[in-house]
Amino acid sequence: METKEAYANSPKTYEGYGSRVGIEKGALLDWGDYFFLHYYPLGLKSHDKWRAIPASLRETVDEYGREVMKLCVRIIGMLSLGLGLEEERLQRAFGGEEAGVCMRVNYYPKCPQPDLALGISPHSDPGGITVLLPDDKVQGLQVKHRGVWVTVQPMANAFIVNVGDQVQVLSNATCCSVEHRALVNSEAERLSVAIFYNPKSDLLMGPIQELVGPGQAALYQPMTFDQYRQYVRKRGPQGKSQVESLKAVDPGP
Repeated sequence: METKEAYANSPKTYEGYGSRVGIEKGALLDWGDYFFLHYYPLGLKSHDKWRAIPASLRETVDEYGREVMKLCVRIIGMLSLGLGLEEERLQRAFGGEEAGVCMRVNYYPKCPQPDLALGISPHSDPGGITVLLPDDKVQGLQVKHRGVWVTVQPMANAFIVNVGDQVQVLSNATCCSVEHRALVNSEAERLSVAIFYNPKSDLLMGPIQELVGPGQAALYQPMTFDQYRQYVRKRGPQGKSQVESLKAVDPGP
């Protein structure tokens, strides 16, 4: 516990070790811990939170993040082409080279009563896209498909890619974010590593103009990613209600 406390997450940047906390009264907590690290922007990255035990950890994590970020740029480009836009259009909407990149390592310990707990409650990721390296030995991730929770079968040496809320907003709901949750069990612990590729925090995010026109109104009101992220953190995971609320309700800063 002393070691964990030395790397406790920062209330300002969320970087470091912790457990998910919803500050709104009555928000549910999850059966799991995380270690959260920033890659970009560099102003948020603090090596005080990047453990140097083992000695190769920082270098390895840095290299992994850089390579997965390249993959994210390729995926965003393919999504852009799929929307009928130029390949760089979504990346420009994210802020280009100023896009945010961060990592969250999730740890789900054994749970004596797994039927009474969740590793992560149902939610959609607030950012752009998520590239997840799952535990290929232990199942746990579920996605909601047509109203039914479906368990994702992990594969060795394969990523799982989730679309986040900001792509749903930018695409005017042509691409929909994925509602998902994590189960726990009493027999085995589980680890996963998520890389989040997000818009620059102070950019105003709204439907891309090329996707709005006659017969297709803008479905979402503009909001910066930072405003939206703070709104989600305050309320805690609540399915897809956060992004859907942008259609009618202004969450405020």
